[in-house]
Amino acid sequence: MYRHRPILFLIGLLLLLPLPSHAQDKPTKVRARDMGVPFDGTPGRFNAITDVPGVLVGHTTLISGDGKLVIGKGPVRTGVTAILPRGRDSMNDAVFAGWFSQNGNGEMTGTTWVEESGFLEGPVMITNTHSVGVVRDAVIQWRVAHGQPDPTGYWWSLPVVAETWDGWLNDINGFHVKADDAFHAIDTAHHGMVEEGSVGGGTGMVCNGYKGGIGTASRVAEGKFGSYTVGVLVQCNYGSRQNLRIAGIPVGREISSEDPYAYQPSEISERGSIIVVIATDAPLMSQQLKRLARRVSLGLGRNGSISGNGSGDIFIAFSTANPHAEGADKPVDVKMLPNDKLDPIFAATVQSVEESIVNAMIAAETMTGIENHKVIALPRDKLREVLKKYNRLTK
Repeated sequence: MYRHRPILFLIGLLLLLPLPSHAQDKPTKVRARDMGVPFDGTPGRFNAITDVPGVLVGHTTLISGDGKLVIGKGPVRTGVTAILPRGRDSMNDAVFAGWFSQNGNGEMTGTTWVEESGFLEGPVMITNTHSVGVVRDAVIQWRVAHGQPDPTGYWWSLPVVAETWDGWLNDINGFHVKADDAFHAIDTAHHGMVEEGSVGGGTGMVCNGYKGGIGTASRVAEGKFGSYTVGVLVQCNYGSRQNLRIAGIPVGREISSEDPYAYQPSEISERGSIIVVIATDAPLMSQQLKRLARRVSLGLGRNGSISGNGSGDIFIAFSTANPHAEGADKPVDVKMLPNDKLDPIFAATVQSVEESIVNAMIAAETMTGIENHKVIALPRDKLREVLKKYNRLTK
C-alpha cells in the first residue's frame, strides 16, 4: 500500500524540476498497441495528451487500508489528476476552450465561465465526486501562494474541476483528498509518458465492468495548412460489459468474468461517468473547440457506450495556439483554421478518445477496496484471443 503526499517544502521545490528525459520516455505499462489492438490514425511520439507542446500531466495517488469500511479511515482508493495546458504558465496565460455535456449526471466546475468567455484559465483537475470542492479551493490556494497572476497573489478565479464516482472501492465519504494532494498533482506535472490505469483521479474507477481509470492517446492530423497534434486524456468510470466493444468486436460478451457490483450485475445498466480532456495545438476558437468536444461522443460510441442515464459524460477541449490572447489591454490578432478544414482534427479526436479508453482499461490492474469489493482488470490474454478469433490483431 502507498500514499503519495508532499511533506516538506524542500521536497515540493524539488518536484517542480523537470523529470529526466529517460523517466519521461520509458513506458511503464503495456498499452493497447503493444498487444496488437488495431486503431486508426497516426499517434504522436508518446501517444499521449503531452504530445501537444506545453501540456503537462501530474497525479496524486492515494491507496491505503484493506477490508471493512470505516468512514474517515478507509480503505482509501482515490486521488487527483492535473492537466496543465501551458505548463507552468497555465495560471497566467489562458487558452481558448469549449466544453460539452453529453449526459449531465456529473460535475465540471467553472464551465459556465468557459462558455461565456471562451477561455480556460488555469489547469483542468479531475478527482472523485465528493472531493471536487477541496480540489477547487486548492487550485485557488496554489495560485495565491505562487503569486499568480500578480505578485500579491490576489485575483479572481473559477477553477475547472471534474469528477467521477469511486465509492464502490473507496471511502468516498471519508474525504481523504486534501489540498496538499491537489498541490502535489500540479507541482509534479510533467511532459512525456503519462501514467495510466489506477492512478490519480482514476485510482478507484470501474469501466465497462472491468477496472478503469486514466488513459491517454494522441493523433497527428495532417491538413492543407500543416500538421497539428490532438491529444486526449480520459478518466473512465462508465459503461456496461455487454456493450463493450474493442476494435469493433463485442468483447464484453465474449469474455466472461465476475461482476464488479455485487448488488447489480454490470449487464443490467450503464453505470458511472467519464471525463474527457482534449488538447490541440491547432489554432481553434472557442466555438470550434466546443465542436471538438462534441466529437468525443463518437469515440465513446466506437467502444459501445450508450451514455446511460446514470453516466456523467462531460468533455472539455482547449487549444494551446494563440498565446496571450486573453487579458490583453488592446486588440489582439488571432489565428484560426477555417471550419471546412477541421475534418482531420475531428477524426483525430474520435480516434484518440477510442484508444485512450482502451489504454486505461489495459493499464489498470485488479483492485480490492472497501468491504473487500473486488474489480478485476480486463484479461489481456482473453482479449487477444477474442481479437485473434475475429482476425483483428495487428501482431
